[in-house]
Amino acid sequence: MPNPIGRALRDRRAGHEKVVWERDGLRAPESFTLTSPAFDGGAAIPDQYKGRLFGQDLSPALTWTTPPVATEELVLIVEDPDAPRREPAVHTIARGIDPALGGLPEGALARHTPPEGVTYGRGSLGSRGWHGPMPVPSHGPHTYVFQLFAVDRRLDLPAQFGLEDVARAMHGHVIARARLNGTYENP
Repeated sequence: MPNPIGRALRDRRAGHEKVVWERDGLRAPESFTLTSPAFDGGAAIPDQYKGRLFGQDLSPALTWTTPPVATEELVLIVEDPDAPRREPAVHTIARGIDPALGGLPEGALARHTPPEGVTYGRGSLGSRGWHGPMPVPSHGPHTYVFQLFAVDRRLDLPAQFGLEDVARAMHGHVIARARLNGTYENP
């Protein structure tokens, strides 16, 4: 049975032009790639990765090719620009990722146990770590934009940082970036 709230909000979406990827000062060559063994770019994200209200809330494994030599750290931001709100929903902010890792295994972005050296920022739900897809039922398909930024310095951030803090700290320091889109729909 269709959800009347999701159907009523079907035409309301934050907009893909509002993801952090599109911001001035954060643009850079796409000179490395981001992939996942869990889903192909543009394809559906499997159910085991959906959010805690609907599923296991397990972060998918991610892999990347070698970023530029001058990369000091990687920053991962996952946003849902199809959320029925003014700005995209921020599902994950993780900074301090070692570029030499080449990837993160499944479940690595758990809220209470970040990988060594990684610090989580505050997402739209107010907490830290991975928050999987949780679209309003019957709202239609949502795109989850996994954005990986290679920056040329260690970011100086407050202990309780959010998206705007990270965007300001990265401004002018992004030397490369990679992106992976996945979709999810809650019927």
